[in-house]
Amino acid sequence: MDKFDEIILRELKNNGRIPNVELSERVGLSPSATLRRVQELEKRGVISGYRAVLNRNVMGVGFIAYVSVGLSSHGKKAQKEFEQHVQFVDEVVECHNITGANEYLLRVETNDLVGYKRFHADVLGECQVVNAITTMVVMDSSKDER
Repeated sequence: MDKFDEIILRELKNNGRIPNVELSERVGLSPSATLRRVQELEKRGVISGYRAVLNRNVMGVGFIAYVSVGLSSHGKKAQKEFEQHVQFVDEVVECHNITGANEYLLRVETNDLVGYKRFHADVLGECQVVNAITTMVVMDSSKDER
């Protein structure tokens, strides 16, 4: 990694759809050299993909919460059961196994509080290995680089 790669990564992080010609102008290399570098970064796995950033408000997501989940057992079996339980739940957009008082931290997005209440009861409440649930409601996000 050199300064050119760092510039390429910064520019692609800000706009993954930037045309190669424009990217090359910002980097200070020829378009062919810039393209080779991007392809090499992709090949090495430094760039693992590109994505669309969605406007959650326009999509009707009006309620976001981080939910800390404690399990009744700390074993792999309970962890696997919980992960499988939330794997295909649309409201769970992130699931992280964490250290501390609880085992998991979820990012949950629903249309509204009623939708979250339904998720809380029907998804988390029905999982046999869930022992504790702590919900932290997002009031505003001054920085979100996901």
